[in-house]
Amino acid sequence: MTLDRLDALETRIKDLVRLVQELKRRNVALEEEVKVSRQRLASQDDVNRRWEKERVDIKSRIERVIGEIEMLECAEDAKEVALD
Repeated sequence: MTLDRLDALETRIKDLVRLVQELKRRNVALEEEVKVSRQRLASQDDVNRRWEKERVDIKSRIERVIGEIEMLECAEDAKEVALD
């Protein structure tokens, strides 16, 4: 009876060792996935910053052009008033 219990214990220990080894392999794979995901996120953050800077630059240029157009319209209005 004692040998049966010892065999059962040995089987359980072997199963646990295999489980621990599998979990370690999975952990390594998951750590690599996290590393790659963090690198992608950092890269995407850089892209987002560049897009935001470009968006701000374009907005500024559009506002400047609109301001120039408004100045032209005001100058035209002033000429019309002067002619009247």
